[in-house]
Amino acid sequence: MEKEPKKIIALMSGTSCDSIDAGLCEVYPDMSVKLIQGINFSYPEHIKSKIFSAFRGDISIKELCQLNFAVGKCFADAANVLISEFGKPDFISSHGQTIYHYPFDEKLDNISLKSTLQIGESSIIAKETECMVISNFREMDIAYNGQGAPLVCFADDRWFRKSDENFAIQNIGGISNVTVVSKDCETFGFDNGCGNIMIDYCVQKFFGQKYDKDGEIASQGNICESWLDCLLQDEYYFLEPPKTTGREYFSTKYVENILKTAPPEPKDIISTLTTLTAKSIAQSYERFIYPQISIDTVVIGGGGAYNKTLMKNLRSYLPKRISLKTHEDFEISNNFKEVMAFALLGYCNYYGIPNNLPSCTGAEKRIVLGKVTY
Repeated sequence: MEKEPKKIIALMSGTSCDSIDAGLCEVYPDMSVKLIQGINFSYPEHIKSKIFSAFRGDISIKELCQLNFAVGKCFADAANVLISEFGKPDFISSHGQTIYHYPFDEKLDNISLKSTLQIGESSIIAKETECMVISNFREMDIAYNGQGAPLVCFADDRWFRKSDENFAIQNIGGISNVTVVSKDCETFGFDNGCGNIMIDYCVQKFFGQKYDKDGEIASQGNICESWLDCLLQDEYYFLEPPKTTGREYFSTKYVENILKTAPPEPKDIISTLTTLTAKSIAQSYERFIYPQISIDTVVIGGGGAYNKTLMKNLRSYLPKRISLKTHEDFEISNNFKEVMAFALLGYCNYYGIPNNLPSCTGAEKRIVLGKVTY
């Protein structure tokens, strides 16, 4: 099949679950992606509350069943906002909302329990939009003994390999994850650890805000070095890649447990957790990247790119020779980068192009990810 440009609406909701990100993209045969329009579509409050209950494991099987279809309707509503303005795309590419991700080699009766669950029923999206939907990208990678993540590494490899520089493409969303792209080695990547999850949780708990806008609260606090050192001893930070993590690990229970030894001043808590994100990223480079490759430029994306205190801290922990930039410097939206990536993953599925990177996910081989709903 001869490849042609395709207009694709990509949909996803990340670990922070702050909104459904929807983007109308044009994807070209050379794997470049142009964002035509992106929107952040808010979940209805009761649906969002139910999603967070699901994260905590506080809902029944019946409620999870219902939520899958309800979230599918929300995803369809987000897509229809773009369709109402721009018309129907060639198809929709939906990552869905991850509820649980279990990339571990546990077995039951010698059957692997490695698994993942994204909700946002594709049949509902297809019916409500009258578009073909490509969805559920993680499962096939796990079927081939991968971790089902990180998947955006595939797009990073296509977009940044055109340069002679050695890049660390650093996303800071709910979880922080990095892709290393260099002409001198095979692309690899992993989840560094916690990104904004614990910061957001504590900002909500102590200040009644959804997030620390511009890192303003963190800038007013003091770093509790002893607490920071304790947090950095978590075993996840020492695991060798490939590795992924999520809310299953950095859960509400996890945060409440570490708060038992936190400093008494809430601003100091936010300041220290913001520093934790920056320092855990820098330490992961020291452990797992620098021994293999020298980095010229770190490119930041995700909500963390807008946190001035976090960016200042990260700059202080990185070697001065490394340039620190954002995706905007490369004409890639910080806010909609992952949407653009899933548009590309959907494009590859449509044309039967393998769209995972085993060097990042640990899968046995290159395969085509995604399921099609007509």
